Amino acid sequence: MVRVEPIQIGETTVIGVEVKLPKTTLLAITTDNGYIMCGALDVGLLNERLGDRKILAGRAVGVKTLEQLLEAPLESVTLTAQELGIEKGTIGKEALLKMI
Repeated sequence: MVRVEPIQIGETTVIGVEVKLPKTTLLAITTDNGYIMCGALDVGLLNERLGDRKILAGRAVGVKTLEQLLEAPLESVTLTAQELGIEKGTIGKEALLKMI
């Protein structure tokens, strides 16, 4: 099952996506410029193999809901996110505000 949900962050609406898979759930919340995602996101791949794309993203681990993803500290972020001041440990909601 796939659920798409508008989420209000400040004065902007972002989009939350939840994909229920066997034995796991994929979670992502996206702005027009970047996104945060659950532990399935491979930040190393984005930095190393897709670095030329300058992907703005962060990863939180151990989250099971979109609400938890908003409140969780990011475990890793892309180099492009770091350039915007989004560091490891930044709360998901705060990272999204910088991505807007």
